[in-house]
Amino acid sequence: MSILEITKLQKSYGEIEVLKQITFDVNKNDVIAVIGPSGSGKSTMLRSIVNLEKIDGGSIRVCGDHLVKDGIYAKPQEIKQITSKMGMVFQHFNLFPHLTVKENLELAPKMLKIEHAKVIQQRSADLLEKVGLSDRAAAYPSKLSGGQKQRVAIARALMMNPDIMLFDEPTSALDPELTGEVLKVMKQLAEEHMTMIVVTHEMGFAKEVANQVIFMDNGRIIESGHPTELFINPKLDRTKAFIERSF
Repeated sequence: MSILEITKLQKSYGEIEVLKQITFDVNKNDVIAVIGPSGSGKSTMLRSIVNLEKIDGGSIRVCGDHLVKDGIYAKPQEIKQITSKMGMVFQHFNLFPHLTVKENLELAPKMLKIEHAKVIQQRSADLLEKVGLSDRAAAYPSKLSGGQKQRVAIARALMMNPDIMLFDEPTSALDPELTGEVLKVMKQLAEEHMTMIVVTHEMGFAKEVANQVIFMDNGRIIESGHPTELFINPKLDRTKAFIERSF
C-alpha cells in the first residue's frame, strides 16, 4: 500500500494556477527526488502535502487517512494526527534562535507530552549523535554554521518519529562544502529506509540516492521515472534540456 497518495492536486494564487492536476504515489522506503526549474510548483506541492498551503482541488492521503479528499479537508483533530506522520525540513532551517540545539529538538515532543521526559532527552541525544552534533547540544543557532543548522533541523524533524520526511531544497542556502555534510545525513537516512520526498537541485544526489525522480515544470509533472531512465534517456525534449543545463 502507498504511504502517500497525491491525486489531481490543484492550487491557485488568484488567477495564477501553480499546481495543475498533480498525481503520484509514494511507497514505504521510497526516496523520491523532485526536480525542475524555479517557479515550477515544487515547494508549493510539498507545503500542500504537510498542510502549510491549502489546495483548491484534489486529494492527499497519508498512511491510509485522507488529509483532504476531493478538495474537502478532514476535521482539525484528524488533520493534526495525519500531519504528525510527516516531518518537514525547510530551506532556511527555521530554528528557534532563543533555544539551544537540545531545546530545539525537545520542544515539540515536550509540548505534546506524548512521552516521558527521559525518553525525549535520550532520543535527542541519539539523534544529535546521528547527525554528528553531540558536542553542540548546548549551543545556540547563532553559533552554528549553515550546515550544522540544517543537520539540527533534520534531527528536530526526526524527533517526532515521522513515517515520511519531506525536504524543501535543504542545501540551496549552503555553500558547497557545507552541502556535503547535509547530503551525507540524508544519504544515511535513505540507507536506513526512511521514506523521503526531496525537492532538490542537487542532480548528483537525485541520481545516486533516489529510486524515482519527478520532473516538474509550469505546475505539472512533465515526466517521472527511475533515475537511470530519466537522467540518461529522458523521453521529452523539455526534460532533456533541463537535465543538460543542470549537470
